[in-house]
Amino acid sequence: MEMGTATPIAAYVVAVLGSVLGLLAAERARNANRTTRNWWIAVAAVSIGGLGIWGMHFTAMLGTWMGSNVSYDIPITLLSMVVAIVVVAIGLFIVRRYGVDGDTRFALLAAGGLVTGLGVAAMHYTGMSAIIINADVSYNLWIVALSVVIAVVASTVALWFTRKVTGPLAVGGAALVMGVAVTGMHYTGMYAMNMAHDHTAAIVVGNSQELITSLIIGGAGVSVIIIFLLALTSSDEEASEEAELLDRVMRRTSQG
Repeated sequence: MEMGTATPIAAYVVAVLGSVLGLLAAERARNANRTTRNWWIAVAAVSIGGLGIWGMHFTAMLGTWMGSNVSYDIPITLLSMVVAIVVVAIGLFIVRRYGVDGDTRFALLAAGGLVTGLGVAAMHYTGMSAIIINADVSYNLWIVALSVVIAVVASTVALWFTRKVTGPLAVGGAALVMGVAVTGMHYTGMYAMNMAHDHTAAIVVGNSQELITSLIIGGAGVSVIIIFLLALTSSDEEASEEAELLDRVMRRTSQG
């Protein structure tokens, strides 16, 4: 496989952009009232899962030469996008009570990271299964296992960031780390792939790459919308989760 230099850089930029938007949306969710909290969690899931993970994956794939013409099974490709968004949303919902109870916060973070990490790995290999190529594809199971471990660790760190990181500098730094983790998992998974090309088979034809390119461009449009949403809303105007927690503590103290 040939990846060049520009493609990994572009994939990393996409991963960082999705992470930045997701972390900012997660910060909004932490400070939101009950009415808007779920909405911001959904925005964070689309940003991190849809753009930062899925968009990164197929940005990287569009610039990867696999020794033969490639097409994609569109329903499976779309399924991989849905998987990425859903598993990130599940992880965010699991850890949204992180910090409410000190005895359970690690368990919640670990559970959210495990579910999300396994889901991210499932997204990657579902996306890879959508490839139509004149080759027999196999995987090194040890490297696959390593990629799954990276996905779980990366997801756990990412979820921790969504609960703790505040401020532009902190968000930017965390997004750079998340970008390394997400792209690291992708390229580890790609390294696990082995292909035995069948040059006697008919050439693969199809315009599915154009559709995937369109989806990525659409993702860029969604990113612009999310940026406007973040710019036009102020977390200071919403009731903070910390205030709600303090109120609970005060009420328990007064009852005791």
